[in-house]
Amino acid sequence: MLRKSLLLATALFGAAAMSADAQTARTTLDVYVVDVEGGNGTLFVAPSGESLLIDTGNANGAVRDAERIYAAAKDAGLTQIDHLILTHYHGDHYGGMAELEKRIPIKEYIDHGANTQPAPGPDEFVNKIYPALYAKSKHTVAKPGDKIAMRDVDITVVTSNGETIQNKPLRGAGKPNPYCASFMPAENNAEDPMSVGIFVQFGKFRTAHFGDITKNKEHDLMCPNNPIGQIDVLLGLHHGQSSSNSQLIMYPLAPRVGLMNNGTRKGGEPDTMRVVHSSPGFEDLWQIHFSQLSGQEYTQPGMFIANGVDEPLAAMPIQPISAGPGANAPPAPAHNGQAYWLKLSAKSDGTFTVTNQRNGFSKTYAPH
Repeated sequence: MLRKSLLLATALFGAAAMSADAQTARTTLDVYVVDVEGGNGTLFVAPSGESLLIDTGNANGAVRDAERIYAAAKDAGLTQIDHLILTHYHGDHYGGMAELEKRIPIKEYIDHGANTQPAPGPDEFVNKIYPALYAKSKHTVAKPGDKIAMRDVDITVVTSNGETIQNKPLRGAGKPNPYCASFMPAENNAEDPMSVGIFVQFGKFRTAHFGDITKNKEHDLMCPNNPIGQIDVLLGLHHGQSSSNSQLIMYPLAPRVGLMNNGTRKGGEPDTMRVVHSSPGFEDLWQIHFSQLSGQEYTQPGMFIANGVDEPLAAMPIQPISAGPGANAPPAPAHNGQAYWLKLSAKSDGTFTVTNQRNGFSKTYAPH
C-alpha cells in the first residue's frame, strides 16, 4: 500500500511539474497576422495560453481562410479560441467564422451589436449563421471601456457601435491632440465606423487594433484629446486604405511599427503610406502582401512583406496602379497557394520582435 501511495504521489508530482512547465514555457504575448487575402484575421496568444482572435477572413474564401487561421492556432498550441471579436459585419471580416468553428471551439463571440448596412450576404450571416454559432457559447456586445478578460494582458475596448472612450481616457492619457485642427470630414459606409477597436497592454508593451474605423470615427476617438497615449505597434490599419489612417490618429499614437493586413490590390494606397512613413518615430511597416497600389514609389523592401505578388509582373511599376473600380480596373489575382503570416512576439519589458514566416527575416525592437 505504501509503495502504491509513493508511486501515485510521484506521478501526481510529475504531472504537476509538467503542468507548471507548460504554464511557464510561454513568456511572450504573441500576435499572428494571418494572410486572409486582404481581409482580417489577427490572433493574440497571452503567456497564460489564453487567446483572442479578431475576425475570421473572407466569405469568398471561407474554407481557405479558416484553414490558415487554424494553422496559426495550432502553431501557438491552442485547443480553443477563448474570445473572438467580430469587428463589423463585412464579408472580409466574418467570412471564415462558421468553417473555423468546425475546426476549433470558440468560447465567446464579441461584436458591436446590430448590423447597420443590410445586404444579402451580411443579412444571411447576421440572421441565420451567426446566431447559431454563438448559441453554443457566450455572446457579448462590446461597449467602449469594457475589459476583455485574459490573464497577464490588459485589453480595453476603445471603439464599438460608433461610440468611443473619448470621455474616459486610459490612465496617463488625455492630452490635447494638436492634429485635430486640420481634420477634414470624409465619406464612409455605414458599417466600418461601427468597428470594435481594442487597446492591448502587456507590461510596458502597448498595441492597438481599431478594426476598420474610418477617418470620421478616428476623429471622434482622438479629438479633442488623445485618450490612448502612445503605442509601440499599430495593427491592421484598415488594410492600408486611404479612407482611414489620418494624421490625427497616426501622429499622436506615434507607433514605432505597423503590421498591415493588405492585399495585392487592396490597401497600401499612397495617401496611407505617406502618413504612416511621416509619422513621428515610425520605424518599419510590415505588410501581408506586396501592393500594386503602392508601386515602387511607396512600397516596403521585400524582407518586410509576407506574401509576394500573386501573378508576378515582369517589373513592379514605379507609379502605383489605380485603386478605383470600373471596367478598366484589372481583376484581383487569385491566391490559393502557400500563405505566410507575420508574427509579433512581445516581452513585458517592452521589447518586441516581428518575424516574416515567408523568409524567416526578423527584427527586434528595444524598449523605449
